[in-house]
Amino acid sequence: MHIDLSGRTALVTGSTQGIGAAIATGLARSGAHVAVNGRSRSSVEAAADKLRGEVDGARVTSVAADLSTEEGAARVVDLLPEVDILVNNLGIFGTRPALEITDEEWRRYFEVNVLAAVRLTRAYLPGMMARSWGRVQYIASDSAVVTPAEMIHYGVSKTALLAVSRGFAKEAAGTGVTVNSVIAGPTHTGGVEDFVYELVDRELPWEEAQREFMRRHRPQSLLQRLIEPEEIANMVVYLSSPYASATTGGALRVDGGYVDAILP
Repeated sequence: MHIDLSGRTALVTGSTQGIGAAIATGLARSGAHVAVNGRSRSSVEAAADKLRGEVDGARVTSVAADLSTEEGAARVVDLLPEVDILVNNLGIFGTRPALEITDEEWRRYFEVNVLAAVRLTRAYLPGMMARSWGRVQYIASDSAVVTPAEMIHYGVSKTALLAVSRGFAKEAAGTGVTVNSVIAGPTHTGGVEDFVYELVDRELPWEEAQREFMRRHRPQSLLQRLIEPEEIANMVVYLSSPYASATTGGALRVDGGYVDAILP
């Protein structure tokens, strides 16, 4: 399958590393003009330069802004008044005993993981609908449907994204714009390596630590390994393409068989 996104502009939030960077690379390889986003100008510029080095002829725009704030979202929209593909990847995660999660932490997770995506969708969806073409995606998580006891604030924020995605898909019904969420399973990123070592012996070599983490904390996985960011990106690139024109309002799994059932 050859996916050609030439002439399309894509904004990938939180794309300086990990899943976001892999998505930005995948979209650039398919010909899209990609906007790389992060809070720090230096990290965004470094990620953009890396992307240009990996993809010959890549068209890349650097957009440094904190999207958890109204001001940050407004800055992005000023720099990019129109986008054809919006990938809401920005997110934070971490462990905390349920009874120790403060109101401030609950608000922070909602602002970063949910409201940042809502703001950008609200800004860009009308233009997509007016042009009769667009793709909006939300990077959710298996934690949306199998809430982990050690991070319920994260799980709740990802559950919210499934509702947000379905709701905006209904708003865009019949316009040629598709809105979907991608349920990502446990994925191998630098941040996840830190997370794994919060739950298993830090003295273990990485491969052994990964196996121990999956055995003890994610035994439902049929893949029995962490997913690579590029595997998530492959689904996002497909959903961004004309081939996915009849897929909307969905929650598509790239979870390694981790989730037994998806909420209707």
